[in-house]
Amino acid sequence: MILQGASGHYCCRGEAVIRSSGVRRETGATQRKIETTRRPSRPSDRIERVRVDKFSARRIELAEAALETLAELGYARTSLREIAQKSEFTHGVLHYYFSDKVDLICCCVRHYKAKCVTRYDQITSAAQSRDELMKGFLEKLGETVRDEARMHRLWYDLRSQSLFEDAFRDDVAEIDKSLEDMVWRVASRFASLGGRQPVVSRGALYALFDGLFQRCLLRHLSGDRKAIADLRDEVERLLPIVA
Repeated sequence: MILQGASGHYCCRGEAVIRSSGVRRETGATQRKIETTRRPSRPSDRIERVRVDKFSARRIELAEAALETLAELGYARTSLREIAQKSEFTHGVLHYYFSDKVDLICCCVRHYKAKCVTRYDQITSAAQSRDELMKGFLEKLGETVRDEARMHRLWYDLRSQSLFEDAFRDDVAEIDKSLEDMVWRVASRFASLGGRQPVVSRGALYALFDGLFQRCLLRHLSGDRKAIADLRDEVERLLPIVA
């Protein structure tokens, strides 16, 4: 999220762009809303939006460049200086766009997981039968463990760190919710193609599949060549039971 304070400076957190003047408090919760007006946008407003969009795009570019280093070393062994040494960007540039490594790591993982969710959504929306959806889902599960194991390891590292670091918790909760929703969309679509409804809650369904996935990832990283095949077999057996 990029907020513009009274001083005119920007502070960054996430990838949404919100005007600080549009923040107001409501009963029960504080919600951030984008201020809308009836007057036509001024040239200065358009220039401001372009600046903010460029800032956000630059953050994403830097996050993508840092992903490999973060995935290789993990949270505890990585610093902004270490990332700068292993990329084309200077330490000063990283510090300009990210307040600290927590800000950078959250941006990296959020961006990567958002892309993962999109891939599964494409399979879900395109499937016209339970068999077609099952086939596509299993193929994507095996592919992502095989080709992107270190990226998933970084996500579980971040989620574990959130048990100790308050700074991670909001971001982790938001990413976790997006993954829970993605699993629910897959199961709901699978069930509807058979004229059914899922027989477990969203949370239980996500816990089931996340647990299977994390166990598979650990086995795969440990060199177990059967890990992916076992994951596919378990999902193929369990998905028809719960949906």
